[in-house]
Amino acid sequence: MPESVYPSRTPDLTRRRKELAPETHEAFEHFSRQVFAEGALDQKTKQLIAVAVAHVTQCPYCIDGHTKQATRKGASPEEIMEAIWVAAEMRAGGAYAHSILALHALGEGEHQHPTT
Repeated sequence: MPESVYPSRTPDLTRRRKELAPETHEAFEHFSRQVFAEGALDQKTKQLIAVAVAHVTQCPYCIDGHTKQATRKGASPEEIMEAIWVAAEMRAGGAYAHSILALHALGEGEHQHPTT
């Protein structure tokens, strides 16, 4: 990720972000720790889900951080790539599924077409 487009999270910027909204910052940190804690899903699975979602939301910071976390939790490169492919299919599948809306807007569902 190019430095000019996505600045690194320097300690100064991280500290400043916390200073500007300390209560909200702490609430978010607590929420994040809780979400990624061991539960019905293990931490590796949660990180693989996060990798997939990060690719759909196209957050470069999330892609970087959660890919590293998934690896630390035991995910293999193959598992990470498979999660990314699941995300890609879901993103493409959403466009395909929503084509029904375009067909409806065209009036396709409002009448029967004669068969030829």
